[in-house]
Amino acid sequence: MVDLNLPKIDSNIRKSDGKVEIFDIVRKKYVALTPEEWVRQHFVHFLVNQRGYSKALIRVESGLKYNQRQKRSDILVHDNNAKPHLIVECKSFDVKITQAGFDQVAVYSKKLNVEYLVVTNGINHFCCKLNPDTNKMDFVDDVPYCN
Repeated sequence: MVDLNLPKIDSNIRKSDGKVEIFDIVRKKYVALTPEEWVRQHFVHFLVNQRGYSKALIRVESGLKYNQRQKRSDILVHDNNAKPHLIVECKSFDVKITQAGFDQVAVYSKKLNVEYLVVTNGINHFCCKLNPDTNKMDFVDDVPYCN
């Protein structure tokens, strides 16, 4: 896999039945190592190790229903009161971040009523914060630290 614009991680990678897998520290199991999963695992480690979020407050690929359709969020972080706080949409490192990526995560963020949303491909990261006065998302310079 390629180097990302995130701190390097101590990735636990194995080969099982001919498939390459990486250990997910949140789900506590090995999952298929795809380019998107490489980005997701780096971002989870970043949230835990650099931003101070507890693994217990993070959900990976958690399901939600939107317009009678089952969807999933890549990374959902709750605050200490179990309220959804931050949602992350991960793309493969070779996928350009477009408005469609923002639209996808915006739908999830409205449904879950999160304060922050992030779209990343591991190389470029964009973070927005809900402005309660305008009910719109404003870009912010960095991913927030855990309170």
